[in-house]
Amino acid sequence: MLSAVGLLAIVVAPALGALLAYLAKEGPTRSAVLAGSAALHFALVARLWIVPAGPVMGGWLAVDGLGLIVLSLLSVLFLVVANYAHGFLRGGKPHELRVFVTGLLTFLAAASLVSLSHHLALLWVGMEATTLSMAPLIYDRHDRRSLEAVWKYLVLSSVGIAFALLAVFLLATAQPSRVGVRPLVLEDLLAGGARLDHWWLRAAFVFALVGFGTKMGLAPLHTWKPDTYGEAPSLVGGLMAGGVTTCAFLGLARFTQVVLAADLGGFARPLLLGFGLFSLAVAAAFIIGQADVKRLLAYSSVEHMGLLSLGLGLGGLGAYGAVLHALNNGLVKALLFLSVGNLVAVSGSSAAADLRGMLRVRPWSATLAVIGLFAVTGSPPFGMFLSEFTIISGAFREDHPLVAAAALVLLAVTFVGIARMILEMILGDAPAPGPGPVDRERPWMIVGPLVLAGLVLVLGSWLPEALQEQLARSATSLGGRAP
Repeated sequence: MLSAVGLLAIVVAPALGALLAYLAKEGPTRSAVLAGSAALHFALVARLWIVPAGPVMGGWLAVDGLGLIVLSLLSVLFLVVANYAHGFLRGGKPHELRVFVTGLLTFLAAASLVSLSHHLALLWVGMEATTLSMAPLIYDRHDRRSLEAVWKYLVLSSVGIAFALLAVFLLATAQPSRVGVRPLVLEDLLAGGARLDHWWLRAAFVFALVGFGTKMGLAPLHTWKPDTYGEAPSLVGGLMAGGVTTCAFLGLARFTQVVLAADLGGFARPLLLGFGLFSLAVAAAFIIGQADVKRLLAYSSVEHMGLLSLGLGLGGLGAYGAVLHALNNGLVKALLFLSVGNLVAVSGSSAAADLRGMLRVRPWSATLAVIGLFAVTGSPPFGMFLSEFTIISGAFREDHPLVAAAALVLLAVTFVGIARMILEMILGDAPAPGPGPVDRERPWMIVGPLVLAGLVLVLGSWLPEALQEQLARSATSLGGRAP
């Protein structure tokens, strides 16, 4: 009973926090609600690793390995962002603070719903709520460019979500009506995979790939990312690149589970491989010669979403690598967005030419950005090296040597492009100093990124036994296996 209540509280607590933040009259109260909700959510999620919870609401909400990993990632990211937001929002206007804190907590509730939903229509509702909750946060500067970014984000995301909704309808059509079978509940879909109508199921998967692929930012469905990430505040960009895209990956993974249960892996895997390789190619093409650091991070996100799709498409060891990569990517993207955001705040511009010599201006943030550079490009000893190595190894083991070779070449190209910009920013000659003094680095700027850097470093050399177990369960559910 207590575990069931805790499962519901993971969704309800941040939703109530959002309501309290909206009704609060003073900024300090909102900050306290944000911090308290983040800490409570983290404690509730951590308890799931110790005391597993059974399904609630007739199986509509439940915890499995894949959902628990995504939920834990979201909780860690939000705890870091809440700490960062405490300093970031200081001195803001009351109306803006109300919208910002309410939007953040609404996102946490919606993303938690996505992670726990085993009813695929409910998962779609959570995914739509993440889209709507993020829109006001992107419109932070209240100028023409941010308005354009919000408009593009809403239009393209809405199109993607509409395709995902159609996928849910088609999946419901593919599932025969039988006594005792719960419509669109994941466990019943998997158990009755052999009885699903293959024609409708193929159509559902295609629409799910397009719909959730748009939210992930798979090419050519990625065009909202550069503008949105470029205009959003750094903490919002970190949540989107590390949280929203991971939720969308979970949605695509759920449909992949159903397709595999119906023995249609031969239909789904080539599509996933094609989108994955094309995303890697598009990201590599736009990263080379990129002049804006936030847009660079957007195309880096396209690259890593391509790797996730590649891992799903490979199956076997690649599926294990994909789940591990989703975890690593979320942590690294938040690290990069927060540390780069600290640098952008100095010059007021995200153009690389305006950010040269940052090692002398903000040494802690600059050092963390360099750590993020090597982590995001899959360099040892960071976690992304392990997950990328697992995906590439899976390609060789599943008899896809050309896929592995193409991925390695494209990863090398992106490494060169990202390293060139970041290292020039950090180590290059600084421009002439401005008329006023530069604020020193505050603890709230450093603590969160430092924690994320530590986690990514640990995951590159040691995976806790409990995490290994959940990764293995996740890989098995996706037609894969543990190393």
